[in-house]
Amino acid sequence: MAVHKILLFYRFTPLADPDAVRLWQRDLAESLGLGGRILLSKDGINGTVGGELAAVKKYVRKTREYPPFKDIDFKWSEGSGDDFPRLSVKVRDEIVSFGAPGELRVDENGVVGGGTKLSPEQLHELVEQKQVTFFDGRNPIEAEIGRFENAIVPDVATTRDFVAELDSGKYDHLKNEPVVTYCTGGIRCEVLSSLMVNRGFTEVYQLEGGIVRYGEAYGDDGLWNGSLYVFDQRMSTDFTDHAAVIGRCRICGTATKRTENCADPSCRAQFVVCEQHAGTVACELHATV
Repeated sequence: MAVHKILLFYRFTPLADPDAVRLWQRDLAESLGLGGRILLSKDGINGTVGGELAAVKKYVRKTREYPPFKDIDFKWSEGSGDDFPRLSVKVRDEIVSFGAPGELRVDENGVVGGGTKLSPEQLHELVEQKQVTFFDGRNPIEAEIGRFENAIVPDVATTRDFVAELDSGKYDHLKNEPVVTYCTGGIRCEVLSSLMVNRGFTEVYQLEGGIVRYGEAYGDDGLWNGSLYVFDQRMSTDFTDHAAVIGRCRICGTATKRTENCADPSCRAQFVVCEQHAGTVACELHATV
């Protein structure tokens, strides 16, 4: 039986011709039978792909042969072979959609003017030294099933809402306090931390490699609680066999890490819902099925 793997990766670096890179990446991934999603812009690449182990290894090797991508940090996880129904490779204004492409500055070393990067070990050292505030750079549905202890989870429906959320003033009391931003693999925090610095937050950190790298280092025996939401058919993953279940079913309150889309097919909302109530939850714009 073939072994399948999933890659999570990004690299902020100037790309002179994103469309040419798109064609090369599409042809490469297609030739290897990979599925997933790759986004490109003038500021770099962001992707999640999966396939057979040998093909994934070849994809990593070939992608790193392109000089701007030679330092990409590929994060590996287990795959099942049917994690991605198709391959999508597109060029966008942003490789992570904050709706603020004009604010982001990128050079060959990455994002310019972002937060101070912390390894998982450095994060623990900081927490021992100071009272820090964790700031979740993801969407609330992701935080419902897993988050860092006492983290602030901003009231956003999509990543594009973060700019207005930061501009609202509700977090101004943190501008002179140590704030640690975190997200799944690190890419959203690259942008979020730079947005915060631009708005006068004076001590901003970002968890390098995101929750994925933290989980590899500490599993469920550190500051992380719950399951990690992922953007493929697995929907979530755990770092150990003793991960806490912190999500609660929208219908009955039962502990669960299960998420699913709104029962109305025209709605893109997601909910935490237990197996018993699968397929029964709709957003406030639609009647419960």
